[in-house]
Order: sequence, then C-alpha cells, then structure tokens
Amino acid sequence: MPKEDLTELARRLESHLGDPHDPASRMPYARVLEYDEREDYPYEFVNLLQRWGAADYSLPRAQGGKAGDVETGFNLMRLIARRDPTTATAFIITSLSFMPAWIAGTDEQKRALVKAVQHGTRYAWGLSERRHGSDLTANETTAVKTDGGWLLTGEKWLIGNGRVADGLSIHARTDPRGGPGGYSVFVLDKRATPAGSVDELPRERMHGLRGLDMSGFRLDGVFVPDSALLGKPGQGLEIALKTSQTARALISGIALSAVDTGLRVTLDFTERREVFGRTVSDIPYSRRQLAEVFADLMVADAVSLGAVRALQVVPEQTSVWSSVVKYFVPTLLERTFAQLNVVLGARFYLRDQPHYAIHQKMLRDLPVANFADGNTVVNLKNIALQLEGLLATARDAGPDVRAEAEGHAEVLFGIDRELPLYRPWDQELFSRGRDDALIAAPAALARLRRLAGEAKREERRWLELAAEVAAELLAHGDSVRERAGALKAALGREFGQSAELFDLAKEYCLLHAAAACVHTHVHSAAALEDPLPSGALLLLQLERIRRHLRPHEAVTDAAAVDEVMRVLRHLHREDRLFSYWQFPLAERGDLAAAGR
Repeated sequence: MPKEDLTELARRLESHLGDPHDPASRMPYARVLEYDEREDYPYEFVNLLQRWGAADYSLPRAQGGKAGDVETGFNLMRLIARRDPTTATAFIITSLSFMPAWIAGTDEQKRALVKAVQHGTRYAWGLSERRHGSDLTANETTAVKTDGGWLLTGEKWLIGNGRVADGLSIHARTDPRGGPGGYSVFVLDKRATPAGSVDELPRERMHGLRGLDMSGFRLDGVFVPDSALLGKPGQGLEIALKTSQTARALISGIALSAVDTGLRVTLDFTERREVFGRTVSDIPYSRRQLAEVFADLMVADAVSLGAVRALQVVPEQTSVWSSVVKYFVPTLLERTFAQLNVVLGARFYLRDQPHYAIHQKMLRDLPVANFADGNTVVNLKNIALQLEGLLATARDAGPDVRAEAEGHAEVLFGIDRELPLYRPWDQELFSRGRDDALIAAPAALARLRRLAGEAKREERRWLELAAEVAAELLAHGDSVRERAGALKAALGREFGQSAELFDLAKEYCLLHAAAACVHTHVHSAAALEDPLPSGALLLLQLERIRRHLRPHEAVTDAAAVDEVMRVLRHLHREDRLFSYWQFPLAERGDLAAAGR
C-alpha cells in the first residue's frame, strides 16, 4: 500500500478508536485495565475491530480480503497494541491461523476461510504441545486416513484463542514414522463436529496479557473431510515453519507498541513535573534516559521495517530476517523499558490511575514477543546454524550479488517504495548465506558519507561521526567470523550446539541492526516528514548498538542528546507515532485538566 494511503488508513483507525486517555472513547485505557484486572477476554474490543474491518487487511485481496502486503496489517496491529497488546494479540491470532491456508490452500479453501473470518469466525493455530514445545518433529497429535477424510487425535496446549476459537488449524502427524515429511496441516470447524468431541482445556493464567485466552484442546478421533487438508500430505512441517517466519516478523509490533506507550506516558509526566526549578525532561540524566529509550525504539523500528518487508522483497532470506527481529527487538526493548521505570519513579507502581497503570500493563505484556512463535533460543539457533555462510557472503559477495542486494535494500528500507505482492509460499527455510542488509551495507555507508558531505553545521558533524561508528560496527563482522572459525576448529561436532556460538549469533544481530539503521536513514530520508531524518538520532542509535559491545563508551555529547530530545518532543507534541512512519495518532485531550 502506498505510504500516503497507509498513513490515511492509520489516521482513520486512530480517529475511530479515539483518545485512549478519554474514558468516553471506543477503546480507552480505563476499560482496557478493567478487562486486565478481571482477566477477561476483550470481546468488546475484538468485535469493535471486526466491525471496522481491521481483519480484512490481513487477508489476501485475491480471495476477498484487502491485503496485498503484510506491512499494512502489521502497522494496524501496532496502533491497536499501543492501546492494548492483549486485544492486538487476540485479534492477530486469527490472521496467523489463516496463514497455513494462505501458504498452501486452494483458492476455494482460502475464499471459504476469508468469508468465515469476515463474518466473525475466530481461529486458533494448533501447533505446540505440552511435552514438546518448539520441537515440531516430536508432535504426537495424529491424523489417520479413513474413508473420505481423516481422524484427528491428540492434545494441543498453550494455544492462543484455544477456547474461544470457532475454527482450528492443526499440525498433525500423518506418517507414524514422523520426520520432516511426516506431518500435515488441517482446518477443523468446531461447530461442524459432534458436541463434546473437541475437549477444551482449562485456560492458563498469565502474568501479562491477562485477558488472553491461552488454553488448548484435546481431540479423540475427530473426523475432518479430505477438503480440510491444506496442501499435500507431508507438507505440514514446511507450512508450519513458513507460518512461524511470518509470525516472528509481525510479533515485534507488540514490543514496539508497548514501549511507544510507555515512553509517551513517561513524557506526559516528565514534561509537566518540576523538580528543583526545572522539568524532569530537562534534568540532564533523565533527558539522556529518555533520548536513549527513543533511540532504542527507533533501532527496533528500523529492524522491524526491514524484516516485515523482507517477507515480500526477499522471501528466500526470511529465515534469517525473521529470526533476527524475533530475538533482537523484544530482547532490546525489555531492557529499554527498565530505563523508563527509573524515570517515571513511584508512578510506575500506581494501579488505580489509568494514565500510569497502563505503563505497568505494557511492561507485563511486552514479553509475549519474546516467547510466542519461537523463543529466544530457537531463533538464536536458527541464526547460529547459518552464521558461517552469512558472514562469508557479507565479506566475499561478488559485484552481481552486491548490486542485487543494493537494489533490494532500497525497497526493504525505503518506506515509500512499492512492495511486490505478498507470496508466502515463496518463503524458504534456509537463506543460503544471503542477508542483503549486510551485503548492501558498504554501499549504504558510502551513501551516508555523501549525505554528510552535503549537510550543514552540526548535522554534518553528526552524520560524519555516525558513518565512523557504523563502519566500526560493520567491521566487527571480521572478529565474529574469526572467532566462529576458531570455535569450530576447537569444538568439532559440538560447535553447532555450543553456548559460545549462540553468543556470536547475538553479535551478528547487532551487525544486522546497525546496517538496518543506516539503510533506513539513507533510503527513507526523502519520504520522512520533519523532524526526521536526524543525524543526531542516527548517531545515538548506533551508539546504543555499540554499547552492547562497549557498554561504558559514549560517542554522543550533550548537544546530540539535546537534538534527539527535540525530535522526540516534536513527535510527542504533534501526536505522532514514535516511528519512521510517524503516523498521526488520535488527538489527546488536556491531560492536566483531567488530573493526570
């Protein structure tokens, strides 16, 4: 969707939902917190979004939906999640449960499911099992062939929407021997089964997303017709992994939104609260904390921008992009949120004041982005297994590969660039050593230096220093590659499972993040509205990445922090999303008059 159209769509959704601080709006923090306190499923908000038509933007246009790309649905979910991650998660589960059909279903199957979702049917993705977690090749739920269909038997557990769903997508073993070709995916309509044949498991209580239906179900010889099979028998593992790649790229939106709201709430306090004759925002230490949180959020925004677009631009590389974003963004932002807690102080603990209580809810809800659809270990392992090839290609790629990567990068990180049609079946499970963010990084760095040469005064200085820091970070890839080689030589067969290799995978994510920040600055610059792009912000973003390697060394000074704070204040006062997208948010009322 063109940037102008997506911005207008975001404006319409924000206007429809209204100011979350206003108890009279359609989705206010006050009621969000009531649902959270009672641990009630947010039917009211899910139905509200259904009536508005939000689900259509995650369903394929070819079969009656409105989605030609993933980016639109991702950004709408961010706007919902900034009010309530529980509602956003409950809502997006249906979209992700449809994904196996989008990947492998027939046109007839897709049309039927799209129509069902548009009429309010909720779906759940029956993937994980109590005894096996992320080990999909150990799943025990079976599908046994019978006349005209299949008999499903087994239990699925920790399933979002497991009890409230009307339909289920189910990953089941169709070959008793199991293995990569031993699984298939089926769609089951609970309303079409005999009463009681789908035994719903008790709902699990959680620290965050308290209102979400996280439960499961048990099947005992439940019949589904042949038409319920998605794709071919034995294709289930491939379908499940491709579905997870999409989910991993999208789930980062929950973490982004949680920190956006936490930062906004904290700014509401620091911009008004005076201590020793100045606002908290103007106290140097607090000022830097706020600027650093904003920079971390914009790092995560850049990484997410590329990862979501990679699903369409370079689907053959999404095994890397989705794992990087799924590990890096929630891990980074959980740490970042702790800085906000320090600045907000005692108000962080207040439960009865909606304006501050929502901050703690966001803190509790954010970790879902860490464990849903593949936890930290799963994603680091996926990167670790491909690490040698990725580092080698980034160093040794020939001119044709670099030229192709540079063309891809312009679309991956240019928010005004048109995306190719989303074709989830084109995703691959192994990237063959390609990560175009790193392969194209030298060209982006050269372009950044040219921009610095064209800039004036302080902006020129910040961009020149940003280019130096980016070059230093990207050169760190040589160290990672050398240590990976030495580790492999020392450990032999144990190399692939070593803790040290996982640590190197973490460092690789830092390289990818640094490249994403530079790419976003140079490729989206012309499409951004004031006060972006900002050389000071880019410099602080790169410093924050560098701090993972050199935690006590700063490269920014007070002037750079002041400039980043100016950018942050502008977006806050103009009610804009803290993002490169800068979507207009619902206009806020007078917080001071409301006693907040």
